[in-house]
Amino acid sequence: MEEVVIVGAGIAGLATAVALKKVGVRALVLERSKELRTTGAALGLFANAWVALDALGVSDKLAALYAPMERGYITNVKTKSIQEVHYPGNRNGAQPRAVHRKVLLEVLAEELPPNSIRFSSKITSIETQVEHGLSTCIVMLDDGTIIKSKVVIGCDGVHSIVARWLGLRLPVYSGRSAVRGLSVFPEGHGFDHGHSIQQFVDVGKRAGFIALNDKEVYWFLGATCPPKGVEKGVDPEMIQREVMENLAKDFPPVFLDVVKHSDLSSLTWAPLMFRYPWDILFGNLFRSSVTVAGDAMQPMTPDLGQGGCSALEDVVALGRHLGDSIAKHGKLMTRDIGFAIERHAKERRLRAATLVTASYLSGWVQQDESSRFMRFLRDVIFYGLLLGRVVNGITEYDCGKLPSVSSLPSRESESSI
Repeated sequence: MEEVVIVGAGIAGLATAVALKKVGVRALVLERSKELRTTGAALGLFANAWVALDALGVSDKLAALYAPMERGYITNVKTKSIQEVHYPGNRNGAQPRAVHRKVLLEVLAEELPPNSIRFSSKITSIETQVEHGLSTCIVMLDDGTIIKSKVVIGCDGVHSIVARWLGLRLPVYSGRSAVRGLSVFPEGHGFDHGHSIQQFVDVGKRAGFIALNDKEVYWFLGATCPPKGVEKGVDPEMIQREVMENLAKDFPPVFLDVVKHSDLSSLTWAPLMFRYPWDILFGNLFRSSVTVAGDAMQPMTPDLGQGGCSALEDVVALGRHLGDSIAKHGKLMTRDIGFAIERHAKERRLRAATLVTASYLSGWVQQDESSRFMRFLRDVIFYGLLLGRVVNGITEYDCGKLPSVSSLPSRESESSI
């Protein structure tokens, strides 16, 4: 018997476990992989994410490793024109930074008690049953293990099993795909370390890179069609070759040089998926004591860099609502869990739907140069007038603080798992 079971040891899953630890609940995290998943290379975390990381108590560890991102330069591949965009911090001084995904996962995992993560644990089904008038969740694994829990939180990504159990409709394909990678320059790359992001736009394509430190650079490329053959699961060398010789062949040499220096083991290609915003507004984000967070709740395209940020907001909000419930009773009461989860879902619906919509529209505008009107809409209206305001408006969001609890509750009733 567990207090809380979290499905998935990605950013949302580990952050949820840290948030619950902060409010006095120890969770068991079930991860289907054999170890922490490090695909994705890196991600941008804007000011709203750093507010959440501060609530989780890990912001200082990460901020010490990465320089603030202050501005961006957007180059039109066809016209060679360059526009500058500024990314100021929020009113509390939190500033955007790009971080290694692996480092973020490791920092979160270090906050958890030993044996909090159970690897090689694939869920086959979820059930709920009523015992003595109280609802209990039952999670079954493919090795025959049965785990009972007061709460199940699905942080299992875009193709979430928990989201399907809740009845949420599957995410849909945006019509675009993304290649991501980490490049290594043993002798140093000479770029502006972390302070700026370089982006390049063309018809149906958008790419960019940012230095993570003196020797590593994170890069990405989004396109309206996948690289040839990549959808069949080809090797990283073919991904790199397809980017350099086809998708980005007309891009500036500086970008091609970054791609050339890729650590092949870091290269990934994936279709960009999102959940219709009305499914988030009106769908089942919870049932009884089961809910979802992060990509399992609101998968979105990466065009505003809010996927990881929104996931961190989610888990702090969820921890806050469960923590408030614990503060009233001194422990996690089964009869009040549903109310706490419902309050969390009510708080997050509009915010999540807004981010999904804004991200999709941002990507549509930035990668469409099919007409003079669209070029005007992108270069003059979006980049010139809207982008900075949109980003600043979104990143000013404050997910709140977690109520502090001096120690973890007793686990006398836990199983021997």
